[in-house]
Amino acid sequence: MTTLSPATTFCSQSTSSKLSSMPLRLKRFTSKKEPKSSLSSSRSLSSRISPATPVAANSKTTNPFPVTTPTRRPKNLDEAAPPAYSPPTNSAVKTAPILSNEDSPYSFLEQFDTVFLIDDSGSMAGRSWRETAAALTAITPICTDHDSDGIDIYFLNHRNRRDSTGAYRNISATVGVESIFNSVRPLGGTPTGTRLQHILKPYLAQVEDMIERQAQGQEVTVKPLNIIVITDGVASDDVESVIVQAARKLDAWGAEPWQIGIQFFQVGREPDAAEDLQDLDDALSTTHDIRDIVDTVPWTGDDGQILTGAGILKVVLGSVNRKLDRRRGSDERLRK
Repeated sequence: MTTLSPATTFCSQSTSSKLSSMPLRLKRFTSKKEPKSSLSSSRSLSSRISPATPVAANSKTTNPFPVTTPTRRPKNLDEAAPPAYSPPTNSAVKTAPILSNEDSPYSFLEQFDTVFLIDDSGSMAGRSWRETAAALTAITPICTDHDSDGIDIYFLNHRNRRDSTGAYRNISATVGVESIFNSVRPLGGTPTGTRLQHILKPYLAQVEDMIERQAQGQEVTVKPLNIIVITDGVASDDVESVIVQAARKLDAWGAEPWQIGIQFFQVGREPDAAEDLQDLDDALSTTHDIRDIVDTVPWTGDDGQILTGAGILKVVLGSVNRKLDRRRGSDERLRK
């Protein structure tokens, strides 16, 4: 498992070349575009399944679990990765600018559905809430530039009464993000595992259906999913079991390594939360003999660090690239 360290510098110059060699199968993970809808849209997850279509060179591609106490494992901080936070004002580390259009390292967003799961527990009130809102406001136009579907926003406690899943879907404008965060008040506990299961369960049903239909000779694809979790506290339920069971299903179905990615980002200064995120990441795949679908970026203890939209996307990009690299390495070994 890879624990992402906010203290390490990041270079995105090789990104375009990496993504340009992305396997054709990943580029075929696309779904039929639907018209944009307002926040009241009740677009179902099942609509993301669509027959695969040829990809032109210049076209865009687009069981409840038991509640237990998560186990803690020794930390492994040897492997570093891109920063998710801006450095303190007195730091010499510079953050890379976000590029656009064909020069953007974030063109990979065309091929993924992006979902944000936001901690709206009582402890998020204040700076953490403002910081999270600012990060999502910065991310939204970048995601929309590469995927007209926009982003989906879920909260741990708050529910959008106009959507059956309680989410805000197809958000494509910064004003939409600002309006949502202004209307939601942080209150309640931190049921991260429960809410994560609400997102994963219907999506996994789509993937299973895709696998079954492909076995019958049908060309059907389901867009890979990136879930970005932003939290400041220790989960009040069992997050680990939800992730482990999802990964086991993906392994059993032989799904692509990048089919699901979950990135956890910590805001705030709660040391127990940082330790919990570290435990969630360390040795999870080796302990349970499952694929690596989790990356975590805990708070480092530096009062000057700030969660930023650019930093979040860098971490997501790094996660995708590592999965692609592992897939290429596996393919090369099979050819020998």
